[in-house]
Amino acid sequence: MTLTRKLAAEFIGTFWLVLGGCGSAVLAAKFPEVGIGFLGVALAFGLTVLTMAFAIGHISGCHLNPAVSFGLWSGGRFPLIELGPYIAAQVAGGVAGAAVLYIIASGQAGFDVTAGFAANGYGEHSPGGYSMVAGLVTEIVMTFMFLTIILGATDRRAPPGLAPIAIGLGLTLIHLISIPVTNTSVNPARSTGVAVFQGGWALSQLWLFWLAPILGAILAGIVYRWLEREQ
Repeated sequence: MTLTRKLAAEFIGTFWLVLGGCGSAVLAAKFPEVGIGFLGVALAFGLTVLTMAFAIGHISGCHLNPAVSFGLWSGGRFPLIELGPYIAAQVAGGVAGAAVLYIIASGQAGFDVTAGFAANGYGEHSPGGYSMVAGLVTEIVMTFMFLTIILGATDRRAPPGLAPIAIGLGLTLIHLISIPVTNTSVNPARSTGVAVFQGGWALSQLWLFWLAPILGAILAGIVYRWLEREQ
């Protein structure tokens, strides 16, 4: 598979993740009387990854996330030379997904993108008012566990064909735990896409949602390489 096709698949997949996951939060989470709530948003994010894993996993590996690419690299599963291009495609897909969501959401009277737009934040911008330290720890640990699930589910010794289900459900669980803390990132491309449109505080706090997921992912890759050694 050529790198161009891989990057196109990553763009489309990340576009779908942001449109589907953040779209559920912006358009449906608080919809009058029949809003889907945290549970629905968590499930939506899991479903975006599950569906794309089946759709493009055989093309690009379905990373959809710079942290996943870093984690697979540190775990010895992904070449360093493709890391930069993958991240660029993922961020571009995330911004494109957020752009489509913005066009749709702004079609409602009274829409205010600065009210949040599913952006990730800490302190006064955390859904539950959690501190920066709490947000940092949450994002590191949740991304560490996410990469552990990915590396384990895609191991050659794991049951074949079931990885997308494990990964999608894993991301759902991660959102159920951490939406109140940071609105759940574990994905710098997802965070960047909506922050570009929200602006202001979302951009000023974006550093945490790059640093913490990438750190957690790299640690998971190192630890899993040790775990999977046969001797």
